[in-house]
Amino acid sequence: MSYREGRFWQPDVTVATIVVDGGRLLMVEEAVRGALVLNQPAGHLEPDETLLQAARRETLEETGWEVELTAFVGAYQWKAPDGPDGPGRHYLRFAFAAVPVRHDSVRTLDEGIVRALWMTPAELRDARPRHRSPLVWQAVADFLGGQRHPLHLARHLA
Repeated sequence: MSYREGRFWQPDVTVATIVVDGGRLLMVEEAVRGALVLNQPAGHLEPDETLLQAARRETLEETGWEVELTAFVGAYQWKAPDGPDGPGRHYLRFAFAAVPVRHDSVRTLDEGIVRALWMTPAELRDARPRHRSPLVWQAVADFLGGQRHPLHLARHLA
């Protein structure tokens, strides 16, 4: 039964940060369904938080880095391929640019995160077969292409 036939449907709302320092990108290597994949610090929006709060929280939880958000890069929509467990999930991702502020080297990272690492754009591009989804490179490509929007475009109404 599809949502058009009365089944409830809701996309996964996620955030991601493109953290840049000295020309390198902060990435995470994570274990997903038995494979080690690369992603930006990213995760789901939680109840009662803004998109900006979620981006800062996810970055800290997955990398140990506190960051300052500098720009809104873009909103991205992607449907994962169907798999053995059923239809692929539908993602709506909000990507933000950020700069690192402070690192907590003893912080325990989120479950599934193997490590945080810094990669050049060329290294990340060459590792495309290991990207968790096409969202990873598209947001970076847009950022590298100069796409930046004011943070207030990700407006929260209380």
